Amino acid sequence: MHRIWIETLVALFVVSLLGGCATSKEKLMPHGEHTMLDIWEQETGGSAGGSRAARQLLDARQDLRRPLTADDQQATPAANATYTRTAATEIYRQFHRLPNPDLVMFVFPHLAGTDPVPVPGYTTLFPLYQRVQYALPDERTEPY
Repeated sequence: MHRIWIETLVALFVVSLLGGCATSKEKLMPHGEHTMLDIWEQETGGSAGGSRAARQLLDARQDLRRPLTADDQQATPAANATYTRTAATEIYRQFHRLPNPDLVMFVFPHLAGTDPVPVPGYTTLFPLYQRVQYALPDERTEPY
């Protein structure tokens, strides 16, 4: 009885496997008469044929490329002053470094390596924190 179930499952698996191979690519993914270039030109008005949609797109682009008026030119520096890089803003840092004290360590004289070589004592310096941390803009960095 158990053998009949196994044979039935194997037969169903083989039939389904052969059925998947029997389908044709043309039937699953048929080709239309349009190429990608045709679709692109239709959707974007890519050709200079002068279609109505292409003309509207060109007009919208020309509106965006209009020259600045005198009022626009005078208003621009004030509007961009908060984030434009100048010599004054380069000197004044918005993100101050948080304190990272240096630790001094004395290494005693010792033997090092596979052939014990004497190493004289020395002093080394390293920061307390591994990374440099920065304060947020307008965050107080001085002690209270």
